[in-house]
This record gives sequence, structure tokens and C-alpha cells, in this order.
Amino acid sequence: MQPLAQFPRAARQRITCLLTDIDDTITTAGRLPGASITGMERLAAVGIDVIPVTGRPAGWCDHMARMWPVAAVVGENGAFYFSYDENKRRVNRVFARSREQRIADRLRLDELRTTILAAVPEAAIASDQDYRIADLAIDVCEDVAPLSADHIDEIVALFKAAGATAKLSSIHVNGWFGSYDKRGMSIRCLREVCGIDAEKEAEKVVFVGDSPNDAPMFDLFPQSVGVANVADFVMDTPPAWVTRKRSAAGFQEVVEALLAVH
Repeated sequence: MQPLAQFPRAARQRITCLLTDIDDTITTAGRLPGASITGMERLAAVGIDVIPVTGRPAGWCDHMARMWPVAAVVGENGAFYFSYDENKRRVNRVFARSREQRIADRLRLDELRTTILAAVPEAAIASDQDYRIADLAIDVCEDVAPLSADHIDEIVALFKAAGATAKLSSIHVNGWFGSYDKRGMSIRCLREVCGIDAEKEAEKVVFVGDSPNDAPMFDLFPQSVGVANVADFVMDTPPAWVTRKRSAAGFQEVVEALLAVH
């Protein structure tokens, strides 16, 4: 990872879309500062579309799509994207799996919920679980005392033993059935909402993240940025650039770096 200050001016000038994780990337200690919303609004004003890409639930993403200055939101680690049509005043919802598949998946995830909590009683179901459509979120440090690495590994193993995908974020272990991820749904969202072919025009996009479940995005976009707390994790695919400051303050560094050339 190279310091963000070395991000070439010419490369920054090509950016037309910013994708960003939410937790510990645009938030700090679980809170969303006004500067993050203002930063997204300032980017939109100069023609840079902003798309949060998050593990957070559908209920929250509906709110974000409607009320934040964003072009769309990719949620539940790629289970869907939502975008708001201002003319029709409605949220467009695009899912990776059919309604029938999601219903069947929920029954299997409910069984896993019982299995995981019995095996790792120190864990808890994430407080935002009731607002989720497609996945099961196990809290490993948001509203519970931080779990040990062994306990986290056990949770991941239980998901995988059941045939589910499992990803660790900075606060949760998220598990789901299906082959989708943040990367695949972001590619679809960029194509359908922004008219960008992410695999051929990756230089138009910058992604900002902080944790291992962002690795597929760091891999896809050569101009990826980690806020400073990304260094808390060991990843096979780190971002290209890293900010000086952590979390939301680091996100502001990215905003200012882009606005400086637009």
C-alpha cells in the first residue's frame, strides 16, 4: 500500500464514480459524522456518483437510497442494489437471487442461527438482523465484547460446513447462500445505474474500504483506497493506496483528494 498522497493527479481526474464501504470507513466508532454526508454531497455536485457498498441490511439500504446523496446502494454483501428514481418517487430493487430462493435460504439460515449461538454463546445475532433479507449477521464486536480469533474462526467454519459463504467485516461475520458478493453486484450496479463497464473501465472508479470482506473490491479496482485502519488486518489483496487517518477522517482525505482535481 502506498500513501494516498502519491495517488497520481491524472488518475484522480479520470474518476467518475466512488464506491465506499460504510462501517469504519465513512463512520467512526459506530457513528456517521456529518462530514461524511457532506463529502458525498460535494462529490455528487462535481459529477462523481457515490455508491455505498456494505454488509448492512436491506432496511437501512432503503433509507440510504432514498435520503442520502447517492446514486445507488449495494447491500448485504452483494445480495442486492437499491437505487432511487426521483421522477417516479420509488426505490428500484435488484436482487441477486429470486424471491423463492431467498425464502428457502432464510429457513436454512434460521437453522444456522441456532447452531452458531449454541456453539459460540459469546457471540450474538447482529442488532440489525431484523432488517435483513438475504443473510445472517453474527455480531463479533459491535454490541458484544470482542470475540477471540478462535471463536470467529469457528463461526466462519460453521457457515462453510453448511454450504454458506462467510465473510468477516470489522464488526460482523456475515453468512449467506449463493455465489454473489460485493464485487459481482457492484459490477452490475455500475453498468445499470452509471453506464460503466467496471471490468473495462475500472480506471473510472475508486473504491474505499477497511476490512477483509472488501478484498474482492480492492482486487477489481486498481485505484482502491484503504482508510488507515485497514492495516489492522492481514489481507491477500490490499488496496493500492492508504490514508493517513482512520475511518471517517480517512474517508475525508479521499474526498478532498478527488475534489482537488475536479
